[in-house]
Amino acid sequence: MLATSFNELPSRDTLLSLSGLDFMRGILDGSLSGPPIAGIMGYALETVEAGRVVFTGTPGFAHTNPMGGVHGGWYGTLLDSAMACAVMTTLPQGSIYTTLEYKINITRAIPPGTAIRAEGRVDHAGRSTGVATGRIVDVDGRLYATGSTTCLIMKIA
Repeated sequence: MLATSFNELPSRDTLLSLSGLDFMRGILDGSLSGPPIAGIMGYALETVEAGRVVFTGTPGFAHTNPMGGVHGGWYGTLLDSAMACAVMTTLPQGSIYTTLEYKINITRAIPPGTAIRAEGRVDHAGRSTGVATGRIVDVDGRLYATGSTTCLIMKIA
């Protein structure tokens, strides 16, 4: 089931009461609201595992630049979501994260209307930082972009 609820964000108490993995599983099963940006950008959470997440999406006309190509920000948003949410799956209860930096490399243009998968995998998750990599591919495995991120992990509760 793809999480498609974007009505209300989970409360801070809810967020801090769950491990990152349980939080992401809640988004996947629809018991917690998904991120509003996913609706705007046309992607949804498909898979959640410890240290790995997959989003699927299809860029449309609304995601193009003035030349008709899929805007680079669409690639960046999907990879940032996939990589950072992969880091989220490693967080203990009472912790949150934020992206410190990310980098993407676009290897080829995604034609509008092409279904893709954005996968994020954790390379390192420590007490204060998480590092992950990501890939955007189509259904045939054709590579469109790669990325890397460093996230700041903060213990709140």
